[in-house]
Amino acid sequence: MRVSLQSTGALERRLEVSVPNEEVEQAFDARLKVFSRTARLKGFRPGKAPLAVVKRQFGPQLRDEVVGELVRQSLGKALAEHRLEPIDGPRVEALPAGVGEGLRYAAVFEIYPTIELKGLESIEVSRPTAEVGSADVDAMIETLRKQRPNFVAATRPAADGDRLTVDFEGRIDGTPFEGGAGTGIAIVLGQGRMLKDFEAGLVGVSAGETKTFPVAFPADYGKAELAGKTAEFTVTVQAHEAQELPPLDDAFCLAFGVADGGVEQLRREVEDNMRRELADTVRARVKTQLLDKLVAANPIDLPRVSVEQQVRALQLDWLRRIGAKPEDLKQPPPREPFEEAAKRRVAIGLLIAEVLRREGIRLDSARFEERVEAAAAGYSDPDAAAAQIKGNANLRAQLESGVLEDQAVEWLLGKVKVADAPTTFKELMNFGA
Repeated sequence: MRVSLQSTGALERRLEVSVPNEEVEQAFDARLKVFSRTARLKGFRPGKAPLAVVKRQFGPQLRDEVVGELVRQSLGKALAEHRLEPIDGPRVEALPAGVGEGLRYAAVFEIYPTIELKGLESIEVSRPTAEVGSADVDAMIETLRKQRPNFVAATRPAADGDRLTVDFEGRIDGTPFEGGAGTGIAIVLGQGRMLKDFEAGLVGVSAGETKTFPVAFPADYGKAELAGKTAEFTVTVQAHEAQELPPLDDAFCLAFGVADGGVEQLRREVEDNMRRELADTVRARVKTQLLDKLVAANPIDLPRVSVEQQVRALQLDWLRRIGAKPEDLKQPPPREPFEEAAKRRVAIGLLIAEVLRREGIRLDSARFEERVEAAAAGYSDPDAAAAQIKGNANLRAQLESGVLEDQAVEWLLGKVKVADAPTTFKELMNFGA
């Protein structure tokens, strides 16, 4: 077997492999003899057909199988000989065989870049520091009250935050259209669940009033037959209610799962949750800064195949979030909006992998168990959910990867400069803005 190696790009390699004709024919003859022992041909007992007859009928199929196996074997040897680790399955292409060559092919693939971590001592990370104060808890309780308002009959004209119950009918050029009518529809003004012009037309109305006003459909409206058109709606207000904040009593506490301890217990649980959210936010801010600066300090060649895989993953994630299915689209989403994020993901993954390799960091099993427990906590049967997570190879790999990344980040934070930056819960969490 002869092998030649070429670098056809920063990370792309091309292996050309030649297998002698003698080796190919020996492998083919051996395969033919084994197959002939059980071959079934019309007019012959199983395994008794002459070798020449078996070769004539099954030879092409068997030769293809032999060539495929020889490619796998010879490629594995060639990669091991040159100490190469392809990122993805090599692209194999047949080449014209010369004299004495029974098989000749080229394998093209990308390899992982060589990484030397540097610049850690020059990286500076700002770590926000804040406390959850009594005023912050008061503000959060008020937010919870606003999320669960009571509605009472209003005695003033309708304004944002009010709930209207309406009957309506829309017409375009005097003709009703599909989906343009409704009866007993509840609308909270200001929530943006109806078209902007529709909600604006209801500001100032009162119960029992009927009003007619124009509503413009946006040019990108979901129904093409309505996009860019203007309809005239006639709306009758059946009821008009204003929001009233609920009292801080046992019923309010029970709505948030607090059955005992009343308002004081609710405050304690709200404060604990706020502290957890604060800690998570600080960790996320620090981690993002660290990884961004790590990538900037360590520019590396990125494998195209890895970037494309991440672009595809981001496209699929975006489609899931908007409720679309790839098979329903005539063409995939454009790749450009996802390219930079994909490159960042790949760069971070390679750098984290190098930290783990260089420092010999292994999975912290206790942290993994905590991560599984947290992921399963929201299910009705957490133990069963945890077992299912551990038994799912993809889910398990995702959680293990997350734990290892956190371990690598902790090691990195021990090597860079971290400066505390005092702030407030309100500023850090953008709360009440």
